[in-house]
Amino acid sequence: MITYWLMYLIPVSMALFVKNIRQSNYIPWYLIGFLFILLIGFRNQVGCDWPNYVAHYQETVGISFSEALTKAKDPAHAFVNWWMGQWNWGIYGVNLIYAIIFVVGLIKFTRIQQSPWLAFSVAVPYMIVMVSMGYSRQGVALGLFMLAIIEIEKGKFKTYIFWVLMAALFHKTALILLPFGLFLSKSGWWIRLLIMIPVIYGGWDLLLAERQEHLWNVYIERQMQSSGALIRVTMNFVPAILLLIYRKEWKNKYKDYPFWFWIAIASIIALGTVSLVTTVIDRISLYFIPLQLAVYSRLPYLARKKIKPYATKMIIIFGYMLVLFVWLNFASHSHCWIPYKNIIFENII
Repeated sequence: MITYWLMYLIPVSMALFVKNIRQSNYIPWYLIGFLFILLIGFRNQVGCDWPNYVAHYQETVGISFSEALTKAKDPAHAFVNWWMGQWNWGIYGVNLIYAIIFVVGLIKFTRIQQSPWLAFSVAVPYMIVMVSMGYSRQGVALGLFMLAIIEIEKGKFKTYIFWVLMAALFHKTALILLPFGLFLSKSGWWIRLLIMIPVIYGGWDLLLAERQEHLWNVYIERQMQSSGALIRVTMNFVPAILLLIYRKEWKNKYKDYPFWFWIAIASIIALGTVSLVTTVIDRISLYFIPLQLAVYSRLPYLARKKIKPYATKMIIIFGYMLVLFVWLNFASHSHCWIPYKNIIFENII
């Protein structure tokens, strides 16, 4: 359990004690990024889906790539498993590739936030520990989505589409993120829509059409449940409300309000519908976690007229410390993460 606390306290220490560090100083990011890649990529028997991912890998060993595609749910996931099978790297090779993609996406995203280390700290309890170390496919899809967000904030609509489609190749639910690219600005809206319609249709036809009946049966008709979904969705709901409360300050300081506004609206809708289709909303809401990073890293500056920035920062840090504590000690599935094991330094930490 101490490993998870170290993962949280390292970026928290940077957020609290490293002041005025130049954005161009890459060394701390390289070091911490490398550490987190090792912790995520070389974990051993961590996460409740571990046996399933081992099975995915074993199914692709000794077969052709075309055969591997028929066995896997997602094309890119099939490719990575098959590729690692060719090199005999095992499930650890797969996890290492996924960890690199996820951590690169996370660091690039947090570095453009108002308080980069605070944003990284916010990511640890939920996005890093629970998602990237538990739901590997959605973890890598989330990393790619964060790269997409960076591009849409630069006004690069086509590159946004590219990264979202890449994410969908790892987990097809990422297709739902495509329409958010429409809300870049009011100008050129119809052109983006005309581009988006065939892209969505093509993605659906390629990735979902053959499995839509199965997915409907599993997630809707059988009412598949996800334990803790309400809490996880609520974690997105709170920053969504804060975004709306401080919308004037946000608009004055940042140019990305339209994009985050619709992510916030989706998060609010998710809370209202989570009891109807629990697992569907829970899975989709994972992609809205970056809202937490964006809002909380900017909140000390947005709310500075009402509360001192340092005080706001401490509230956020202790809040997520509480999230990590409660999850590690009381969550129904936390036993799948405890004890933390790593094939490289299992006996060190």
